[in-house]
Amino acid sequence: MIDFFINNAWAAPAQQQAGFMSFVPLIILFVIFYFILIRPQIKQAKQHKQLVASLAKGDEIATNGGLLGKIKEVGDNFIVIEVSKETEVKIQKQAVSIVYPKGTLKTL
Repeated sequence: MIDFFINNAWAAPAQQQAGFMSFVPLIILFVIFYFILIRPQIKQAKQHKQLVASLAKGDEIATNGGLLGKIKEVGDNFIVIEVSKETEVKIQKQAVSIVYPKGTLKTL
């Protein structure tokens, strides 16, 4: 009696897709993420690693925290920088964000 007022809802027939074709959008999305997000981060990390490896005594640097100074000693993991006359600070090498050209700190 109910079938007279309400039509039965039958499931649609299943459509067959090729197995590889269902993964194509996922692969395209991964390629886009690689070129937009992952690759630039890897390139930036490589440049920072080269910067940290090339630190030498006498370089003028700025840290991630905004501390400016001249390198006095270079160790394996730490460096000692002179912030002002007779004021030295020991920091991690990884905290260095930029190396300035010689004489930059005198102009500031």
